[in-house]
Amino acid sequence: MKRALVPLSIALAAALGLGGCSMFHQRMPAPVAPVAPLAAPAAAPSVETIPFHTGVSSATVEKMAKQQGCTGGLGAGLITQPGPVEVYRMRCEDGKVFMARCELRQCKQM
Repeated sequence: MKRALVPLSIALAAALGLGGCSMFHQRMPAPVAPVAPLAAPAAAPSVETIPFHTGVSSATVEKMAKQQGCTGGLGAGLITQPGPVEVYRMRCEDGKVFMARCELRQCKQM
């Protein structure tokens, strides 16, 4: 008996054609990105309050604030360590905050 020899390329094309058709009719699931596990909810961050301290330039900053229409409250409080460069903050009646930076007692509004 003689076998019919089919060229290899024709056999391979037929196998791929018949076997590969079904792969185009199926829906492939979309890839899913890995998700990190949820952590326990963190406690609400606490707000740090700075105690009121006057500084050597508090009066100067209060005058500057008054010129800008900011009055009321305790006055200008020092929010940095005393030194050659100091930062002052003053709360106004209308809720705004006036801040100034003083370097060697020369103050400028921030």
